[in-house]
Amino acid sequence: MFVSYLLVFLLAAVPLFELIAVVPLAIIGGLSPVPVAILGFLGNLLTVLLLIIFVDKVKGWMSARKQKRVGMQATAGGEAHVGEEETTEQDTKKQKRAKALFDKYGLPGLTIFGPLLVGSHISAFMGMSFGSKRSLVTGWMIVSLIIWTIVSAVAANSGVSFFVPDVEENGFLIRLFQ
Repeated sequence: MFVSYLLVFLLAAVPLFELIAVVPLAIIGGLSPVPVAILGFLGNLLTVLLLIIFVDKVKGWMSARKQKRVGMQATAGGEAHVGEEETTEQDTKKQKRAKALFDKYGLPGLTIFGPLLVGSHISAFMGMSFGSKRSLVTGWMIVSLIIWTIVSAVAANSGVSFFVPDVEENGFLIRLFQ
């Protein structure tokens, strides 16, 4: 029985298998809905948070590298690099404007509907790559994963209890690991 629940945690953590698929399959397989929902949520959340942290570190490293390169160009070159600095400043203004628009309208939609449409890991990656703050992406992803965990667990449990009332006794996951 422990192996079945461990499998739920591990499969929910894998980007290929999503929380929205693993939780209902485990419930249909005869496992208890509450532990399945909790373990599926925690497994998926763990890897989503690791992805967000990784992307944030890479963005910080790339930003520091870019600033270092711009600083080296400024000290080395005088007038030849004035146009490049202006372009960088203009790009930064455009990026800030795009980020503000995305943060205002796009991040909640991406994180809420993304796990259903493209997967939770891709949604988190896209949110970070569009320039959103790590804390915002993390918060919205947690809310989204909670919502989808509850929806998928309740829907699967309701469907299973309606169509197969004795699933607890003869679920395929329970039989598989006995």
